[in-house]
Amino acid sequence: MNSFYKKTAYILLLLSFITCQKKETTKTSITSTHKDEIEYSSNLSIYKYDGYSIVRVLNPWPNANSNFTYILKEKHAHIPDSLAQYTQLSIPLQSIVVTSTTNIPFLEMLQVEKHLVGFPHTDYVSSQKTRKLIDAGIVKNVGQNERLNIEKLIDLAPEAIITFGIDNNNPMIANLEKSGLKVVIQADWMEQSPLGKAEWIKLYAALFGKEKEGKILFDKIVKNYNEALKLVANQKAEATVLYGSMYQNQWFVAKGKSWVAQFMKDAKSNYLWANTEGSGSLGLSFENILEKAKNAKFWIATSSFKNLKELADSNPHYNQFDAFTNKNVYTFESKLGATGGTIYYELAPSRPDLVLKDYIKIFHPEFLPNYNFTFVEKLK
Repeated sequence: MNSFYKKTAYILLLLSFITCQKKETTKTSITSTHKDEIEYSSNLSIYKYDGYSIVRVLNPWPNANSNFTYILKEKHAHIPDSLAQYTQLSIPLQSIVVTSTTNIPFLEMLQVEKHLVGFPHTDYVSSQKTRKLIDAGIVKNVGQNERLNIEKLIDLAPEAIITFGIDNNNPMIANLEKSGLKVVIQADWMEQSPLGKAEWIKLYAALFGKEKEGKILFDKIVKNYNEALKLVANQKAEATVLYGSMYQNQWFVAKGKSWVAQFMKDAKSNYLWANTEGSGSLGLSFENILEKAKNAKFWIATSSFKNLKELADSNPHYNQFDAFTNKNVYTFESKLGATGGTIYYELAPSRPDLVLKDYIKIFHPEFLPNYNFTFVEKLK
């Protein structure tokens, strides 16, 4: 995995810790009489009408100054004039471009990956099923997220491009729309709730006319997650946990309301920064970390290191932590796909039930004696 991708993935991981606003409680007149199909997500709403659905994407990036509304139109449906201002997509889609590896599992779970025609940085896709489509030339490389190849996208003519922004300045998105391409902004990466992230499968289900299948898949994930919670429901959160590693000159830890911290809380561990306010990341000096976490029992390292020697070679001061000397260091990021993509980055948001089981296996292995880690590797 090259250094550019490592840096980009790490920055997006940090950005995903940023505080998200709660879902709006005051609905507009176009949504007030219908039930929101979304239960856990803070940034997505879907309202089902006769022949069409209204999709609202809220808080698409940190400090966003706008939300987005899309109309998913079935064949022969009549769309009210009051909705004419919004982007309309005819469903079910027959072709799509997505721009984040986190979208790939949703397509595969719904068995619609054959409709994927383009993806940026195709080497970063880890799934064997989609890799076969890439290798066969069915899925084209469409450039880089920040510099998508508009000419190639025009030639591919996808019915929708699912992408994301990281701030209020998104010239690439504007250029795509000026070229007549239909763009849908998604905000799954802004979710802090594990089940909230996974519920974005319902957007892809709606785009491909597979709402029933999407609900069944998501409900199974919720069931699995809740069953994992029950395993440790009566356990005390005693195992102290250090999280992160040095990045340039700082050590970033996840604040107490972040996606990562929620997993560690649910797995009944004593995450040492669980009481920090907010869901952002907190940058600290090595000295601050060592003072607080020298005696931590477990260390969840944010790295793709394969063993303790590689970890120590990156920073000789790491051996001052008890978790290092006691060989209790784990990472979620060392398992890579055939062309270097990180499997955890791709699959974890859509399968929080498996992430939670991995954490439980670390802290309370006696409750999952026959379970093998999905993402985690213990550094030896």
